Amino acid sequence: MIFNKDTAKKTAELLLQINAIKLQPNEPFTWASGWKSPIYCDNRIVLSYPLIRNYIRETMAKHIENTYGKPDVIAGVATGAIGIGALVAEYLNLPFVYVRPEAKKHGRQNQIEGHISKGQTVVVVEDLISTGKSSLNAVKALKEAEVTIKGMVAIFSYGFDVAKENFEAANIDLHTLGNYESLLEQALETKYITEKQQDILAQWNANPSEWNVI
Repeated sequence: MIFNKDTAKKTAELLLQINAIKLQPNEPFTWASGWKSPIYCDNRIVLSYPLIRNYIRETMAKHIENTYGKPDVIAGVATGAIGIGALVAEYLNLPFVYVRPEAKKHGRQNQIEGHISKGQTVVVVEDLISTGKSSLNAVKALKEAEVTIKGMVAIFSYGFDVAKENFEAANIDLHTLGNYESLLEQALETKYITEKQQDILAQWNANPSEWNVI
């Protein structure tokens, strides 16, 4: 769920402005999964724009405090959320760790990088939610470290039904600054897309694995 509509609208505006999100319903991208997609999102681009990254950092930090209170630790999901997670932790003056997709094969063989202690409370930071699989993999690693997960916050979510089901099954509370619905509303309002393109984008979101460009 989004924190609020005003935040979602502003987030969509900023991500479109710097091409962190690109909408190409007539020339779709191909994801690593093989899905054809009219949208591509790379929120790491936010880090290159100080004013925008500061907005994301401060807005996310304030929403974390308002929603969950101040946790003991902020955890970022590697690699996309390491940067923004560290910025949020700095703003809140909290320790930061990040979670790899799997443990390293060498050295200390850590999956969680940084210091974390059993019983601490953690808010997880993500940059993007698609199916939620990689995000919840990080949650699993943190739970194995015997910490308490208060919730997860992300910059943007595609709003797939499968993600909602996965987070509900894992009993993890998820809030995002922006989402797909708000993005399409903002893109249409600013004439980034036409109403016909909005329909195409909505059709993809309803069934992304089987969607083909029209």
